[in-house]
This record gives sequence, C-alpha cells and structure tokens, in this order.
Amino acid sequence: GREGRRIFPPLRVTEESSQSLGVGALRGAENENEMLGRVVCGALSALARRSAGRTLGGGAAMSRCLAGVAPSSRRDVETRGSFCFSSLVAEVATREVGATAAPHGGKLSDLMVTDEAERKALVAACEGRVIELSDRNACDVELLMVGGFSPLDGFMNEEEYKSVVETMRLPSGLLFGLPVVMDTDDASLAPGTKVLLTYNGQDLAVMEIESTYKPNKPLEAKRCYGTSSLEHPGVQMISMERGGTYMGGKIFGLEKPARVFPCKTPAEVREMLPANCDVVAFQCRNPVHKAHYELFTRALDAENVSSDGVVLVHPTCGPTQDDDIPGVVRYRTYEVLKEETANPRVNWAYLPYSMHMAGPREAIQHMIIRKNYGCTHFIIGRDMAGSKSCLDGEDFYGAYDAQDLAKEMSEELGVKTVPSLNIVYTEEEGYVTADVASEKNLHIKKLSGTKFRQMLRAGEDIPEWFAFKSVVKVLRRG
Repeated sequence: GREGRRIFPPLRVTEESSQSLGVGALRGAENENEMLGRVVCGALSALARRSAGRTLGGGAAMSRCLAGVAPSSRRDVETRGSFCFSSLVAEVATREVGATAAPHGGKLSDLMVTDEAERKALVAACEGRVIELSDRNACDVELLMVGGFSPLDGFMNEEEYKSVVETMRLPSGLLFGLPVVMDTDDASLAPGTKVLLTYNGQDLAVMEIESTYKPNKPLEAKRCYGTSSLEHPGVQMISMERGGTYMGGKIFGLEKPARVFPCKTPAEVREMLPANCDVVAFQCRNPVHKAHYELFTRALDAENVSSDGVVLVHPTCGPTQDDDIPGVVRYRTYEVLKEETANPRVNWAYLPYSMHMAGPREAIQHMIIRKNYGCTHFIIGRDMAGSKSCLDGEDFYGAYDAQDLAKEMSEELGVKTVPSLNIVYTEEEGYVTADVASEKNLHIKKLSGTKFRQMLRAGEDIPEWFAFKSVVKVLRRG
C-alpha cells in the first residue's frame, strides 16, 4: 500500500475505495492512474478478505475488477506497464495466502542443462575427473538440480557452510536448516576444475569446484544435531562416512537418477496440485498405517487450513536409519495404498531426500523443501526426525522440540504448521483423538512398531484396525 502511494502520489485512496471490488468503481475513475490505483487496492483488499477466511484470491479479484473496464482504457494501462504492476500485486496476494507457496528465496532453482552441445562440453571439461556418488550424495545432487533446495545453485562454500551451521541461515539471512555439502578425500580435486558426478554408472551432473575447505565436524555435529556423540546416526554419518574435505561449487544437471520410485520435480508437483487452495504436507519415512492416514486426513480440518485444502503425502525414499524399511519397499506400499484409498483430497509424490535424524533443525529443512514443492502447511509430528542413542536408547530430543522450533520460524518461512494429532484406536468408536478417548473413558488398543515387525516376520495375522491389508501384503513380500 505504501509503495502504491509512493508511485501514484496524486491518488487519494480512501478506505471505501480500497475495499471496493465493484466494476462501477473502475468505470467512475477519472484517469488511468486512479483506475490503476483502484485495481491495486482491489487486489490488496482481496488479500485481506482471503486472510479473514473468504475464498476470493488476488488473481480472481484482478479478473473481476478488469472484466468491466472498457477495452481502450485497459490497453492504455497495459501500454504503460501499469497492468504489469497491478498483476504483480495480485500475484503477491495469491502467493501470500494461496495454495502454491512462493519458493524459498522467491525463485525455484532449475540447474538442468538441456542443450546437448553444452552438456558434452561440460563433461569434456571434467578431463576424466569423476566422483561416484553415495546414495546420500545422489539425493542431494538431485534436489539441487531440480530446485528442492532452492535457492541453492550448488554445494555450499565455506562461508555458506559456516553460516548455516552456526546460525541456521545463509549469509543473506535466509533460513536454512542444515548444510548441503559435497565431501571428498581426493586432493587432486582443486578449485577451478570441474568433476563429473556419477551414480551407479549414470552421469548425473557436473560440479564446478569453486572452493575446498576443512569443515569443523565437531561444531557441525553439536550445532546441527544437538550432540557430538557418535551414538547419534547423523553424527556417525558426518564423522565416519564423509570425507575430510568439503567442496563448494555450482552444479550443472545432466540427468536425474534412474530410480524404481519416480520422484517428481518441484515444478511437476506444483503443476499437479490444485490451484488456489491450501496444501498440507505430510512427511514420513515409514509405511503409512491407518493411524497415519487418520492423522493426515484429519489435518484438513485444522483451523488454519481452508475448507478446500488438500494433503500432499510426500515420503522420503532415500537413505534413513539402518533399521528402517528400504525405500523401494516403502514406495510400493504407498502405491498400493494410493490405489486402495483413491482419495481426491490426498495427493502423493516421493522425495529423494536422505534423512539426517536431526530433530528440530531437520524439521526446518523439511518445511523449506516442502515450500519449494508448493506446500503452504506442514504437519509437525511428535519427536519429528528424532533419534535415539544406539547404545542406551535414550532420546536425543524432547518430544516437542521440533514442533516448538517450527512454530517459532513458521511466519518467517511462510509455511504454517499443523500439529500432529495424537490418534488412538478404541474398541467402542474406532480412531479418535487421545483426549476424546480419555474424556469418554474408552478402551484403547495398542500395537507397538516393534511388535508389529515381529508379527510380520513370524507370518502372524496383523489386526485390520492397525494396518491396511494391501500394505501388509507388500511388506510380507519384502
């Protein structure tokens, strides 16, 4: 509003005119500046109305306002670029409250090189230098190439790495949960050179090495994982799996990894999602059982989710913990469940992400990634991305640490949090929230994950109240 007044000082914008979306108001404008001012105010008014619970978005307001403007007047505005300005305001209004969130940092990165001659030249410039990627690094390369890690255009340099480790922000001040780095022990990989990144023999990308540096791994562990203990799987990963040198530099994408489970890009997911409605992301790294399904479908009833909102079930199919079910098997369970439920308000896509089990910091990373995939809301589960000591089983994080940090950063990130409901199964009423079960003194039935896996391995019948038959069938096949 202040910017509009600065650009168009002759306007005397009143509260009444700013609330007006009527065509008559536009027809009565004395000049094109005033007409434009009212269009802009109409778009901003639509934003306010939508925030208050109305369904009219900025884009719809623009269309409705301009519908009654005489073509000659509209052309006059367009030729001076004014229509572009008012459209931008409408777009901002839609991004603020609509279904498809603006990418993190404002622009979706796309690092894929499509020109064949340029691709060949990039590979030739590597002069035989090759890094065969680990499963984890291949996930990072893919997310960089397709924009899942927007606004990054490559692996972090030392300044970016230190900034994210110490402040959870990029040097620009933009929030970023965890560092995204490429490691090596090969001293021949020097700044100014290019290296071909392959995975299972497939050429994925070329990295232009801009810098190499020695990371402070104890500090990285302490700040990112909250501990420097090797009892934490993430600390084990950075200490025992990663090389001693990190490299920063741009990525030039050649091909996405060939996977059994297809992973849509952020642009493809955004295109798949319905327009002008809230999108609630559900992150998981395990098969979806009935309690999970109840949880994410009931999330659509949350007070901060619009009545026409949808869910995006977006499981991570990359490496997780050693005792987790393999990603390919998990993918098959999701596919059969998608077919069985056929819920029009539930969308499915798969994320090539490697879990760090970093608790609160990883919750922020997940919110940023889902924002890039077009989500407006994110379900924060109890002890999300949590981990236990490999020696004594003690939790590294509090049950609500991730929820607390996510709520604190929600407004700045532009992604609303939806707390994970505590869903329980009761003999009398089926699935209800735990507080309802307590109030009504209902009889709760429980089955732990450990017991479920034991029953699965032993070929015992799995209770239908706990798991979907189709999912159990896939898990038994392995």
